[in-house]
Amino acid sequence: MQNKLVIAISSRALFNLDDSHRVFEEQGLEAFQRYQIEHEEQPLEPGEAFPLVQKLLRFNARLSRLDKKLGDRVDVILLSRNSADTGLRVFNSIQHYALPICRAAFCGGQSPYRYVAAFGCQLFLSTDPEDVRAALAQGVAAATLIASARGERSEDEQLRIAFDGDAVLFSDEAERIYKADGLQAFADSERAAAKQPLSGGPFKPFLQALHALQSELPADQSLLRTALVTARSAPAHERVIRTLRAWNIRIDEALFLGGKSKGEFLRAFGADVFFDDQLGHCDSASQHVTTGHVPHGIANIR
Repeated sequence: MQNKLVIAISSRALFNLDDSHRVFEEQGLEAFQRYQIEHEEQPLEPGEAFPLVQKLLRFNARLSRLDKKLGDRVDVILLSRNSADTGLRVFNSIQHYALPICRAAFCGGQSPYRYVAAFGCQLFLSTDPEDVRAALAQGVAAATLIASARGERSEDEQLRIAFDGDAVLFSDEAERIYKADGLQAFADSERAAAKQPLSGGPFKPFLQALHALQSELPADQSLLRTALVTARSAPAHERVIRTLRAWNIRIDEALFLGGKSKGEFLRAFGADVFFDDQLGHCDSASQHVTTGHVPHGIANIR
């Protein structure tokens, strides 16, 4: 369906599987399988992504209240390294929490990332960095979720998603100049290229999908709000604004922080999730909000 937002989530991001994973690491596959089957009627505790997924899935009900003809616009797909047998506990937990998730891939110990594109997903969230890198290599927006130090969650009905700019929404072309030649060279280059749009980064298609969804909602009843939270400042702001204009993509808030720590600003925005390519920024942000590390661009070359 056009304008449908499809998100893939790993079982370890959706639920807390630390106990069973510990059994696997300490006692092996057979013990893990036995543990999952013995506990399959015991619901798993929510994982890091659970509140975000819950809020995403409530989006459909809110849309229906606005206009029954809008239909479901958000679909969440479960991807798991469990087999179908051991994955029964995961599906039982989905039913326990009344999450409307009906599509899944249980991959029997293999990485599930290869099904991300097949399901038509615009975003993949996981706790496994290698799966995330593989999904990014397929051209799908993906992030490794980092546990948040913040216990409380926003109960606001509005879904709020925040993004870093370079190497996330945009390519890392400007960041490469900064890394190679320093801040002044970066500022001079961005000033000279102010009217030349940046190339798209891995999260451009996901932002486009969000924009398409927003376009269907009444302006005075928006259930979705986006923000750009970047270390850039003037004069490097102009190219970013002109790039979004050239893409014809709406973004609700833009914060040009000039190198200030992003965490407090993300808390003030009330982000349900924030995506950044630099681990240092992610560590700071995760003190306040759920954060996804995007292992893309020059900052993540190994």
